[in-house]
Amino acid sequence: MSAGYTPVQWNRHKRVYDAVVAAAAVGYIGVFIGVSKGLWAGARAFSDEVLVIRALGSCAIVLLHIVLCIGPLARIDRRFLPLLYNRRHLGVITFLVALGHGVMALGYYHGFGVVNPLVSFLTSNTSYGSLSAFPFQSLGAGALVVLFLMAATSHDFWLRNLSARVWKRLHMMVYVAYALVVGHVALGALQSDRGVLGTGAMFVGVVTVCSLHMAAGGRDVRRDAAAGTKGQGDGEWIDVGAPAEIPDDRARTVCTVGGERIAVFRHGGSVSAVADVCKHQGGPLGEGKIVGGCITCPWHGWQYRPGDGCSPPPFKEKIATYQVRIVAGRVQVNARALPEGTPTEPARIPEPSHD
Repeated sequence: MSAGYTPVQWNRHKRVYDAVVAAAAVGYIGVFIGVSKGLWAGARAFSDEVLVIRALGSCAIVLLHIVLCIGPLARIDRRFLPLLYNRRHLGVITFLVALGHGVMALGYYHGFGVVNPLVSFLTSNTSYGSLSAFPFQSLGAGALVVLFLMAATSHDFWLRNLSARVWKRLHMMVYVAYALVVGHVALGALQSDRGVLGTGAMFVGVVTVCSLHMAAGGRDVRRDAAAGTKGQGDGEWIDVGAPAEIPDDRARTVCTVGGERIAVFRHGGSVSAVADVCKHQGGPLGEGKIVGGCITCPWHGWQYRPGDGCSPPPFKEKIATYQVRIVAGRVQVNARALPEGTPTEPARIPEPSHD
């Protein structure tokens, strides 16, 4: 969290992360070019410019696959959360590598005539009705535009001013970019170079991305189903379980009949309940923990006080709170959300009897 906007919110962790990613990208490009020179030598050799174009393009594709895999991996296994924390930096690097690929390809294939390279690019091939001669470059250009929009709006300034809902919808277009990239490769490089390696790598990438998203989605469905089967108390009260079943300084998530998730936290001998959705990017607060007396989102570290759902000063974000009580040794939460930032008395956990 930050009280003000800074151009890049770097800290030591992010500097190390960015340095590792940049070094890995440079290393990948170098290895790609070196291996390609060894595999295609003599009459089969490609020019250095073409090798660089291919290296940049394949590097951008690998990075995009990693970006798309981080989200479901973090939902499946909490050990991947540090990667999610820095995913926007990785997305910007992916765009810059893709931009390098696009600029070099534009200059190499359209920059040596009398026509403006952009005009040449847009008019040289318009066979959109042909599968074999489809202008696959336009698909790559479309993906690059989407990646640019995402990189340009990756800062929290845009998230705040566009609103979380609009910002989220814009950044969900990464899947549109991915589909365009798959089409770009399938109708381009794989048409001219039908080697098993390239086709197999792309197939494995698509299967991996789809499988991880389905696995993460299935996990969420099972979790919601389990949370929704908690026994009901009287009226609007939802049974959460015994206090000991909630880990200390962590939460158990339950669902209302309408599907709203409630994060019920045990802390300092008490139990409090808040909305499960973080105001920042919709992170699952119920998967976070209480740090320094505040519920801390596992995605980007945004914090809220469990007693009133307010972020600590100078921050002003608020989330809904819920009434909690303990009846016959069972924690119960009222399904009716209170207005955001409403102070709510925590339910004290009775001391164990020593009789």
